[in-house]
Amino acid sequence: MKLSVLDQSTASAGRTQDVAIRETLALARHCDALGYHRYWVSEHHSTDTIVGTAPEVLMAAIAATTQRIRIGSAGVMLPHYSALKVAEQFRVLDAIAPGRIDLGVGRAPGSDPLTAQALNPHSNAWQDFPQQVLDLQAWVSGSPLPPAHPFRTIQANPRGPTAPELWILGSSDYGARLAAHFGLPYAFAYFFSDGQGVEQALDLYRSNYRPSERHPEPQATICVWALAADTEAEARRLAASREHTRVEREYGVRRALISPEEAAAHPYSAAERTYIESMRKRALVGSAEQVAAGMNALAERLHLDELVVVTWTYEPEPRHRSYELLAQAYGLTRSDSSPRAGGDS
Repeated sequence: MKLSVLDQSTASAGRTQDVAIRETLALARHCDALGYHRYWVSEHHSTDTIVGTAPEVLMAAIAATTQRIRIGSAGVMLPHYSALKVAEQFRVLDAIAPGRIDLGVGRAPGSDPLTAQALNPHSNAWQDFPQQVLDLQAWVSGSPLPPAHPFRTIQANPRGPTAPELWILGSSDYGARLAAHFGLPYAFAYFFSDGQGVEQALDLYRSNYRPSERHPEPQATICVWALAADTEAEARRLAASREHTRVEREYGVRRALISPEEAAAHPYSAAERTYIESMRKRALVGSAEQVAAGMNALAERLHLDELVVVTWTYEPEPRHRSYELLAQAYGLTRSDSSPRAGGDS
């Protein structure tokens, strides 16, 4: 089983948002040393909860301060941007960390409609997403565009012996069908809706897959939310911060994470407590052995050989510890003896 990381650069109450970005860099170095396979960062806009707005910038810093882990976006919200500019950005990233770059793209805005308009006031590109993916695939790989394409003479530089690996991200059938049609790897955002629709999406992806030169076989993964601690009680205490955020999200409120103590003391309504209890029944929260058992069962049911883990905690130390415990549970290969640029985590 390969284990990977999705880091959403979550902000915590009482600290300025810039701290979350530096914590992302520190966690990337930590997970590189622990032996994780990939480290993905997300794109969200105008929210006080998730403050990673520019994955390509974060990836450059991570690439310069890690040694072996793959680095990716999960993802670039492609309709906001020019496919050529994204291809150029990721070509530069691949020059910084050759053969270690994943380019995950999605169609969702990663924001509210007004913010989406502010990001690109002159675009209505949502319906053009499939063509954007085709253009991006050609420019990133260095393949020629069709003879009739208006931009057929344009190339994305810098070019080199390696190229970023393009992924389609999604939480619905649309992304699964598109990834299958273009012969691309596919990642399902399982943590968005606690896995609703995952079986159907993966079945559609695998049954409709059209082999490509780089990916003759379908390659799928899911992103799961998980939290491990030295004891189950400690893990459940720490999870209270995210539980509070999930409740607030139901009301359209997206604030920074609050402490577990403040979350535990919050006066939830009866309906909100029922909602939290339903989350806890499905959550991958507990000791490393408990969380690994749940992850293994999920991977076996969905026929997966890789899982991407996202973890939120109010303080950074428990999140570092959670990834460390899971690395130990899965026997990942540490590289603590290897020199790491950027200092310790």
